[in-house]
Amino acid sequence: MKVLWVEDHEPVRDMLAIAADKAARSRVQVDLVMAPTLMLAESRLRLERFDLVVLDLGLPDSFDPDMTIARVANMGKYRIAVVSSMDVRDQAVESALRCGANIHPQAIFKATLPFNRFIQRPDAFEDFLMDLMPAAETKAVRAA
Repeated sequence: MKVLWVEDHEPVRDMLAIAADKAARSRVQVDLVMAPTLMLAESRLRLERFDLVVLDLGLPDSFDPDMTIARVANMGKYRIAVVSSMDVRDQAVESALRCGANIHPQAIFKATLPFNRFIQRPDAFEDFLMDLMPAAETKAVRAA
């Protein structure tokens, strides 16, 4: 799975890079690409194909969470997941869902992510990313 993670917070990017490196060494199928700004993310989206875009809403070059999601959603056919510390993350996801975006229906509070577990257990990192994909939602609904 090829993932673009748009994150401006450098310590988070560092932890994600370590987790991606450990995943590659363990032969976990995660190809993680990082972008610290929305402009760089848009540049990558023009040049590469991704399965998933994990999006922080508090970026230095985008101050409107709804517009951030809209700009990314209009650039291609991939799944979007919001992982942010902004307090309006849930409302932004609900708005994007109403507009028909291919977005995970629940925003994730970035501070609760187990980055150390992602580093220690590459399969947990892969499972987290797979749970953000549409097939995971379908399986969860069928199981309930």
